[in-house]
Amino acid sequence: MPKRKAAIAVGGVAALGAAALLLPNANASQDQDKATAGGTADARTLKAADASGLAAQLQKMLGQAFAGSYYDSGKQQLVVNVVSGDSNVIVQAKKAGAVVRQVENSTAELESAARALKTRATIPGTSWAVDPRTDKVLVTADSTVTGAKWDRLQSTVRSLGSGMATLKKSSGTFKTFVSGGDAIFSQVQGGNVRCSLGFNVTASDGSPAFLTAGHCGVAAKDWSDSQTGQPIATVDQATFPGQGDFSLVKYNDAGTQAPSEVNVGNGRTVQINQAAEATVGATVFRMGSTTGLHDGQVTGLDATVNFQSETDPNGVDTVTGLIQTNVCAEPGDSGGSLFTQDGSALGLTSGGSGDCTSGGETFFQPVTTALQATGATLGAGGNGAGDQSGAGDQAGAGDQAGAGDQAGAGDQSGAGDQAGAGDQSGAGDQAGAGDQSGAGDQAGAGGDQIGGGADSSDPAGSAGDQSGSGTADDGSSSLTGTH
Repeated sequence: MPKRKAAIAVGGVAALGAAALLLPNANASQDQDKATAGGTADARTLKAADASGLAAQLQKMLGQAFAGSYYDSGKQQLVVNVVSGDSNVIVQAKKAGAVVRQVENSTAELESAARALKTRATIPGTSWAVDPRTDKVLVTADSTVTGAKWDRLQSTVRSLGSGMATLKKSSGTFKTFVSGGDAIFSQVQGGNVRCSLGFNVTASDGSPAFLTAGHCGVAAKDWSDSQTGQPIATVDQATFPGQGDFSLVKYNDAGTQAPSEVNVGNGRTVQINQAAEATVGATVFRMGSTTGLHDGQVTGLDATVNFQSETDPNGVDTVTGLIQTNVCAEPGDSGGSLFTQDGSALGLTSGGSGDCTSGGETFFQPVTTALQATGATLGAGGNGAGDQSGAGDQAGAGDQAGAGDQAGAGDQSGAGDQAGAGDQSGAGDQAGAGDQSGAGDQAGAGGDQIGGGADSSDPAGSAGDQSGSGTADDGSSSLTGTH
């Protein structure tokens, strides 16, 4: 395989033709009106990334008085929850620039409630995470949790005490997304497995590699960038289920150029500068070949999700430590990138429920945890790292490989031009006429795993018709277009 094709085909996420980065709607959280109790006059205006750093500092400062925090994207302020404690410490938190809010439940109490749920309600189709905006544990049950299972879950939530947890029902089904963003394929017994590349990294031995979902790495060992192509990468490490959902996959060619960026289509890329922790309330972006580019907000951290086991009809695959969001996802988005507009890598798409029409929940593996566990570092690996191609003209005519030829004579879009004749988002057919693999239907090959989201954009079939613009909550320059 020509190195040039490898560099472009695995550059982060799928190209979307004319699609570009849609800025967030910046809708305030339903709970943010409660934050005024601490006063906002002296609170600092912060970017989401800076708010995460301040939250970590204040957690140490407040000690046991700290009860979580979240980012008010509308006011661009950090809100810190506190329980009864040293008033002088609280004053210091205000002086540091945060909005301080008095709450009832301490971090220790909320964590104890989560442990009780794990012990007594580990039921397939359930999830829970602490929501600092409501100062409660948010418990979610999908459509499969009925009858005795639902009764058991309700009883457990009630036993936690009044004001400790909220139980809601999801219309979809929690599933992992074994099909995905910038499509990668594997031939396994019984058919094809399709997942999504998350972020290019450098493995601990200096070789080029990428991160994707752990359930993808468990499902198959060898991966290609086309449905019928030869393998270009091999799984080195994979974790799923348990404490995470991530895989490190090394490129077979040590000279593969693996740029540290996310391709958002139409010749545009978002340079990935660092890995960062997610912050509740912060606006985030997800990319995938099925549904394209979507935005939403982080709704919970350290989430636990109980997936129905795909290998044991009576089993459950529990994954902990995930990021919970209202960003939508659908079949074909697994393993894809969760990132911020300023270039911070946050997560890898794991699973969820719902779709980009009805809404739902989507969970992501934190990138920071995956990097620490695998020993990889964020950034390009291989020879000429960071240089996608000598003749590739991504920012020129919107043609990822200069003349629309990613592999010399072979082209992913059938017409040879992902951003032109391939017209994935213009024709609104990412998995039909767009046909990245040239021989297969990406969205049809991956099964019926579904994701969830809160925005009202249509699925990929009509992605070309969705447009909007806005201003980023961090004050950076606008990129507008379809999503």
